[in-house]
Formats: sequence, C-alpha cells, structure tokens
Amino acid sequence: MRILFFTTAVFALISGSVTPPAQSEDIHKGNWISWRGPLQSGVSLESYEGSGELDPTPVWEDAIAGRGTPVVFKGRLYSWGYRGKGADLEEVIQARDEKTGKVIWEKANHDFISDTIYNRYSIGSPAVDPETENVIIATTFGLVTCYSKDGDELWQHSMIERFGRLTFPNGRAGAPVIDGDIAIIRGVTSYWGADGPARDRFFGFDKNTGELLWSSTPGVGPPYLKDSSMSTPYLETRDGKRVFYAGTGCGNIVCVNVNDGTPIWRYQISKGGVNSSPLILGDNLICIHGKENLDTTEIGRAFAIKLPADYDNTGGVVDEEQKGAPRINDVEVWRNRLEMFTSSPVLVDDKVYQVVKTGSLYCLDANSGKTLWELKLANEQLHASPAYADGKLYVPLFPGEFFVIDVTGEEGKVLQKIELDGNCIGSPAICNGIVYVHTTEKLYAFKIKNDGINWAEAPVAEYPEAGEAAKLSAVPVDVLLQAGGSADVKILQAGANGVPIGAASDVNFAKFVPPTAKVKAEMDASFSGSTISAADDAKLSAGAWKATSGDLSGIVRGRVISNLPYNEDFEAFELDADSVAGGKMAYPPLPWIGARLKWEVRELNGTKVLAKTLDRVLFQRSLSFIGGPELSNYALQADVMTDGNRRVKSVVGLINQRYIIALIGNANKLEISSNHERVKHSVSFPISANKWYTLKTKVDVNEDGSGVVRGKAWVKGEPEPEAWTIEFEHKNVHKMGAPGLFGFSPQSQKSVFIDNIAITQN
Repeated sequence: MRILFFTTAVFALISGSVTPPAQSEDIHKGNWISWRGPLQSGVSLESYEGSGELDPTPVWEDAIAGRGTPVVFKGRLYSWGYRGKGADLEEVIQARDEKTGKVIWEKANHDFISDTIYNRYSIGSPAVDPETENVIIATTFGLVTCYSKDGDELWQHSMIERFGRLTFPNGRAGAPVIDGDIAIIRGVTSYWGADGPARDRFFGFDKNTGELLWSSTPGVGPPYLKDSSMSTPYLETRDGKRVFYAGTGCGNIVCVNVNDGTPIWRYQISKGGVNSSPLILGDNLICIHGKENLDTTEIGRAFAIKLPADYDNTGGVVDEEQKGAPRINDVEVWRNRLEMFTSSPVLVDDKVYQVVKTGSLYCLDANSGKTLWELKLANEQLHASPAYADGKLYVPLFPGEFFVIDVTGEEGKVLQKIELDGNCIGSPAICNGIVYVHTTEKLYAFKIKNDGINWAEAPVAEYPEAGEAAKLSAVPVDVLLQAGGSADVKILQAGANGVPIGAASDVNFAKFVPPTAKVKAEMDASFSGSTISAADDAKLSAGAWKATSGDLSGIVRGRVISNLPYNEDFEAFELDADSVAGGKMAYPPLPWIGARLKWEVRELNGTKVLAKTLDRVLFQRSLSFIGGPELSNYALQADVMTDGNRRVKSVVGLINQRYIIALIGNANKLEISSNHERVKHSVSFPISANKWYTLKTKVDVNEDGSGVVRGKAWVKGEPEPEAWTIEFEHKNVHKMGAPGLFGFSPQSQKSVFIDNIAITQN
C-alpha cells in the first residue's frame, strides 16, 4: 500500500478560474446548498431552543419517488426524483416553495442508452451556486444541466455522447460540487486519444458557460468490476493550493488541484471502489469503504490517513513499504474493522458517526479510531448518510425507518423512530428547522420542534493567491467543431498552483502531436487569432494544439465532425499495429468517442472491417459515437455481422438519436431499445452467425413531441425491402443524439463486425 505523489500533470492542460465566492453570513444561514451541507460533512449550523425532536406529522409531503438529497436556497427547495413507469419513466428536478412544498417549476428528462436497472434513479443531489442562484444537476444517464433559478436551461452536456461517459446497472450519479467559478462533475469515461482507456475521471466546467476547463484522471487502472464511484469531493485550501479529495472506482483516495485538475497524490486503500465521501480533521483524512483490502483478507474498513506536508507536484516520497502489516508505516493513522460501501461519515467534535451495512450506528474517536459505542438500528443499510444538528443525528435506514438519535451522552439514545413509506436511500437535508428526506415513494418535510433557531457562523473558505505566471490554460480546453463551424478559445496565464492571473498576450498556436501518441493525428482546423475554425469540407479529425506566449505554454485539444453525408468502409486504413487477437490491425478513427479500446480495424475475408475487441470484460457492452450530441434527423446504415454459434452469439447494432437498433443474435430478434427497462421493443428476425446483414435506422419526430423509431434489416447484397422491419412509437421521443455503434459480447466471448457505415441527412 502506498501514497504516491504525481510528478506530471494530466496531458490536457487545463486551467480554469476559481474566484472566491461571495462570503457573507447569509450564504449558509437558512440554506443547505449542496449534498453534505455547509460544512461538507452532513452537519448543520443550526441549534434550537427546545427539544429538537421531530413532529411525526410532516409539514408537507409529496408522492414522488427519490433516492437523493434535496437542497435549499433563499426559500426554494430543489428536489430530484423520478416518476412514471416503463417508457414514460422520467427523472425530474423540481423547484419548490420551501414552506409549502408547492412546485414552482420542474424539468423532466428521459433515460437513454444507459445500463440502469430497476428504478435506480436520482441517486445524488442538485447543487446551488450561491452567487448566481443557478442550479446544476447530473442525471443518472449523463445529462449535466445548469438551470437558472427560474428554470431556464443555461447550458447542458450529454456526458455519454460528448465525453464517453460509461453507465452501470447501479445507477449511481452522485452530486455536482461548485467551488468559485468551477462546477466539478465525475464519471467513468472512455473518450479519445490518451483518454480512451476507461478510467474514473473528474471534469471541471465553467459554472456560468459550461466550457470545459480541465479533465483529470487521478486514479490508476479501470474501475474494479464496474465500481462507478459516487464519492463527492471534499474541498479545502492547503499548502497554497485549492484542492479536493474523493474516492475512486479503482480503490484510491485522491487529491486533485481544483484550479487545473492536476492530480497531487493518491493512496490506494482497497481493491474495489471507494464510494463514501471523505472528511478532513486537521492533518488527517477520514473515510470508509466496503471492498476487499489490499493488505488483509478483511472486507472494508474505516480509516484515517495522514495528509502529506508537501503538495507541490515536483515529486516526493513514494512509499514502498511491504503489504501485510496491520498498520502501514506513517501514512495510516488508524483503522477500524467497519464495512460500508456507500454511506458517508459525519464528523462532530472529534467524533465520527458512521452507519454500516448491517444497520448499526457507530461512534468512533476521530483521533484514534477507537469505537466509543454502537447502536443497532436495523438489519441493513444502503446509500443514505446521517445528518447532524444540535446534538442529534437524523438517520434514515433502508427499510424506511427514520431515527432521531441523541448523541450528547456517553451512549447513543434513540429519541424517535418514524415509519416512512418506501425505502430510505437518500440522505437528509436540514434547513430552517425542517428536516427533508426522500424515499422511494415520497418526499417528506418534518419540523424540528423548537422555540427558536440559532445559527453558528460558517467558516470562510480561504483561496490561494496565484503568484507569478507559470503556465497557460485554455478555455475551453477541449473543442468540438462541426465542419464549417468555429469557436473562440481564451488563453489565460496561471500560477504554478493553477490559479488564473489574466489573459495572455501575443499567443501563437501550432499543431502538436504528443511524442507518446499511438495515433499521430492532427485536427483539420486552423487558428486565426483566438478563433479556431473548420472549413466546410473539413474531415473527421482530432488533434492537439500548443499555445505559447513568451516562455509559457499550454495545450488545447479538439475534434472536427465532418458534414453529412459521412461514409466509412475502412479500406484506406493501414494495418500496422499488433492486434491482441493476433495478426495486424489499425485503430478506429481517432475522433470516434470511446472507440479506440473497444474496436479495431482488421482484415476479414479479403476486406477491411471494424471488429469488436474481446480483451476487456469492462467493454463487453460497447457504445461508441461518431458525431456530436446535437445531431438529428439523419439515417444511419451499416453492414453488420454477429460472431458465435448456435448457443452463444453476439449483439450488433447502430445508435440513432439515443436509440439502439440491434440484431440480438441469441434471441433471433431485431430490437429497438434505449434503456432496456424503459424502451424495449422487438420483432422476430432470423440471425445466422458469421453472416452479413445490412441494417438501416431512422427516427422521425412529430410536432407534438412524439415520434417513431424505425429499423430494417436484410441479408447483405439482397434488395432493400420497402417496408420497415420494426417500428416503435414513443410518446416522448428523443429529439437529437449522436450517431454511433453498439456491440455486446457476452463475457467478451464473441466479436462483432461492422462495415460500410453511411450517415445521410433525411
């Protein structure tokens, strides 16, 4: 086990602006603007004149399901839930009157091409920016949207189609974090180039414009067994830098520079993902996990690790102590044999309160890790974390039981147990004497009995000074252009700690190919001043640019999407790389999102085709995108073939406007799906393994918002049938979406083949 210091920054340089938010006593007084509240620890600043127990009769309630935490700002409560069934199920963010629960506005979105199963939706929280009063939400299926306080959409990213975000059956989304001018979003992504491998990544967006400021890959390796971590970053200023700490799907605790995304250090604590959010007490970081430890056969542990004294990125001690010791050198301060996969700890007065998976509440000494007391509350617990106010813990338990625990004595004492409808998966929020808690059936508002409320002062965040200019940063750091389009790229000077100083002058741009790049490619575009443009006939391409100003430099990356029609038969590809399957291959087109490690160009029966790789089980279900998420009204066609035998066959399909139209080999069906549990419609279609078929897809949108998804398939070389083989009417049809490719190889056993791709405008 080791703590590592990084000596180099991520390839995409990357700096944005972090401006200290307006600080006043009003920011947190009467507000709960993020998942873990004003202290990032689930602790309220409120104290009460009176009992502090809950009135068991809700002030108000609403019958909408949810698995997350609402937030409150200036009299408005923003809740995130879901409603409906089947194809009509939708995630909904609602702005409500804090006192009455009345909905002021709401925005709904439907799932698309995710792996989410059952009703695992809205596992996370919105975040409110106290400066602008805007609200940012990251949906289960990868839409990151910023809304004004009045519900106007200000900007949006489809993380799946734009940055290659992967989805998993657990549906964990987590919560955005806003710090200064930066909105931090996380997810497991498979993008392009150096970011092609699936990794747990963090993205810093300009909170006002949605421009990408940086991306960061602070962990190592892919998430273990699809552990998509939802650990929410904890922020502080330390050693002259604004930083955040979080767990990753590869079992690390990481520290990252908020200003530019540079990984500072990591500490691998487990084999599987760390989902709980960490806490900071002095020079120690405290957290918990529920996976296999690296140095023992035990599962899970609560722990504290000592933070390093030096946060410079110029190197440091790499701890090579052997595994197996119960205490690992000077890094691990303490550990306790507790097991919790997702629920996060609460820190109050040097005491850590943690609910474990078996439904017990533990109180630990935060300095030694010693168990002070244990209180059995239920038989199981899942995601929900406790919240604290004025000597009491408010603890939702998975079976639908809501406890109020007095923690002022030497033992925890149950004051109340309230039975709620549905399961408690979301964590409570405490604001103005009201405790809000969401269940899988209702959103509740319970009043804390009191004769008056007092507010403690919130600590004021300190932000570092920039210092002298040490590098350049591009805003945005990643550009997506349609042929014929252009974008402005701002180049800023930044200090060594990433804090922006101001606009750079006399900036020059030159195409840049990283010396380690396996695919030597350039973006088919040009700079004029600070504007990058792609000609009308620009080719599908991707590459990087080096910006220089005096002795300072920085990198901006970009992709160009060619105009329709687009055709690819792979014959021009040079097969000059070694394939893991044996023989020679070429990488797929670099600008395709999430394609490099999922597909390769090979020779098959005298022609060159695209073949799905089989060396990574993580990619047994593969989605790759050719264009941008704003495309619509197009026809997508390709020749496709499944591999296999009578018992096991692969699945091959095309993605058109967020629908997968696929040949399901084992079932002998042609199927239209989006999320499989929301939209799934099929017809019988005989499929022979190792036989080529032509597949054609189209989505028609009606004026009322409904539409029809269409697909047809026929044996390659035979005449195209006039009628569509399959049609699906969708009441809320997806209006746009990137064209793409889909392949599924059960347990990575059988490949998928695609050739002669054609995208045309309807």
